[in-house]
Amino acid sequence: MTEHGTHTHGSAHAQQDPHEDPTTFWERRYSESDRIWSGHVNESLAAVTADLAPGRSLDLGCGEGGDVLWFAERGWQATGIDLSATAVDRAVAEAADRGLSNARFVAADLGEWIERGAEIDGSDQPFDLITASFMLSPVELPRQRILQAALTRLAPGGRLVVLTHVAPPPSMENNHHFDFLSPSGELELLGLGLSAEVREVDGWVVEVAEVREREGVREAAGQDGHPHHLEDTVVVVRRTL
Repeated sequence: MTEHGTHTHGSAHAQQDPHEDPTTFWERRYSESDRIWSGHVNESLAAVTADLAPGRSLDLGCGEGGDVLWFAERGWQATGIDLSATAVDRAVAEAADRGLSNARFVAADLGEWIERGAEIDGSDQPFDLITASFMLSPVELPRQRILQAALTRLAPGGRLVVLTHVAPPPSMENNHHFDFLSPSGELELLGLGLSAEVREVDGWVVEVAEVREREGVREAAGQDGHPHHLEDTVVVVRRTL
């Protein structure tokens, strides 16, 4: 699930049953407040995509749409998919408020998108950019399969951008449901044979595989609102064929 800007995952994850139905969990999660995420693009994502020529983009686990709206404002034909209909409704409303007709959102299960990509994302063409920012869940989420499916939806020259936490941020320190991966770990998940040492294979090249630092703000319930240090794993892989 996407983490936009400086907002971190809330304490609702702390004692989560990993066997709970994902739709039930995320609908309840979004109903807890009027807004979960900050609505701002994550600065690590902005840094690696700001200079790209606008094209067709897809955000996996878009939440309330902050990243999608950021891309749309920069001329992209931007689509976001999220499991929560409540989150998608908020994203649609925000796009309308901003007058962004080039931002669209789909409420769908990414596990189903793996097998029915074009049918679910509504595109008969591949994408120039697919992003998966902090796509983490304390309930069932076939993350590796989703990322590998994303590779198949890229156009030649298209990029997959994956962001995640290197280590638990303050709001997730007591949560053991997540795997926090290094850049090498994320590259291994893609199954392309890429690594820190092997930066290019037939049809694929690693453009970025690094840890980036940023300052966040503790916004979850019971936290003090003070800045805290975060490290993001950032991976950018480009399809060359």
